[in-house]
Amino acid sequence: MLRIKMRKTYKYRLYPTKRQEAALLATLDICRILYNSCLVDRKNHYQSTGKGLSRMDQQRVLVDDKKRVELLHGIHSQVLQDVLFRVERAYQGFFRRLANNEGKPGYPRLKGEGRYDSITYPQEPGFRVEDGRLRLSKIGTIKIKMHRVLVGQVKTCTIRKDGKHWYACFSVEYIPVKRPVPAKAIGIDVGIKTFATLSDGREIENPKYLRKSETRLVCVQRSLSRKKKGSANRRKARIRVADVYRKTRNQRNDFHHKEARNIVNECGIIAAEDLKIKNMVRNRHLSKSISDAGWGTFLNILAYKAAEAGCRFIRVDPQYTSVICSGCGAAVPKTLAVRVHRCPACGLVIGRDHNAAINVLDKATLPQGLREVTPGESLVQSGHSLNQEAPSVR
Repeated sequence: MLRIKMRKTYKYRLYPTKRQEAALLATLDICRILYNSCLVDRKNHYQSTGKGLSRMDQQRVLVDDKKRVELLHGIHSQVLQDVLFRVERAYQGFFRRLANNEGKPGYPRLKGEGRYDSITYPQEPGFRVEDGRLRLSKIGTIKIKMHRVLVGQVKTCTIRKDGKHWYACFSVEYIPVKRPVPAKAIGIDVGIKTFATLSDGREIENPKYLRKSETRLVCVQRSLSRKKKGSANRRKARIRVADVYRKTRNQRNDFHHKEARNIVNECGIIAAEDLKIKNMVRNRHLSKSISDAGWGTFLNILAYKAAEAGCRFIRVDPQYTSVICSGCGAAVPKTLAVRVHRCPACGLVIGRDHNAAINVLDKATLPQGLREVTPGESLVQSGHSLNQEAPSVR
């Protein structure tokens, strides 16, 4: 049987010395200047000739520039080439959004000071891990905390600055270990009051990390607003604000990974709604709670863990899942404030989210998707919206 190779990223904390941190910061700033210069060159070339400038054209110029410009001598050549790849991806994203009418296309913008926060070594000769230390070309040997073993063939190494911390992110290619796949199937309905409700009746509580950190966040943001712009104290206050956000983000990611792992370990078929979260966060009453829950990240993590374990992950159309009765298939319209599903046709009384989770599973596993709607109970006739529903914040 052909085994499919997968990609995974391992993230480790770095502990550079003051000299090494200064070298890393200088590298980031030089790469930022190069990135901005490439953007300006592309724009000027198009305005003067009417033709675009390709990455290979800019790479040939970069070879000459590195010989002439002393500032570029201290940067590894492949790190500089990766900057050109980033410029290329920025333009490709712009033209894709323009072609698909994805709202504002967002022309690539210049990066201000401190806005370029990572560099990438595309191949292993530029970096090497040995005896608990990471050797980076042109930078030095940095202490790294290898809290878990790297499994697979390392492809790239990205050095990232997050607030006052530094991290090394290794992208590896590996073949997943084959394991028995559970026969259990589960449907998932995500929400706000309850983070997720499963079709077997279990509920995963919403930790609401951002809401819990709001008191601390208000204090540090108020302190930041009182500092003089450009001062050292303002820079320190910005780092304190970033620390609060980083802790919240790390708590949420840890929660997502653990819950996704628990589901994948128990189930062989996993069904979830294919939500358009970008549209849902336009609701100004729910946007903060939706962003705090992080449904999109959780479902993406669940999808890759399922693929790694050999499980089936199915995204289904969210229409009707909260309306149709999971017992008899009758349409039971209800407002978002109604949290209990009561079917007048069959007498089923069940939690609204539990009912939706069962319908999600039915859509994924039954040949015809959802059960047929009872004659005379057409969803369109009932006046119920066909759009996906946002969960209640109550």
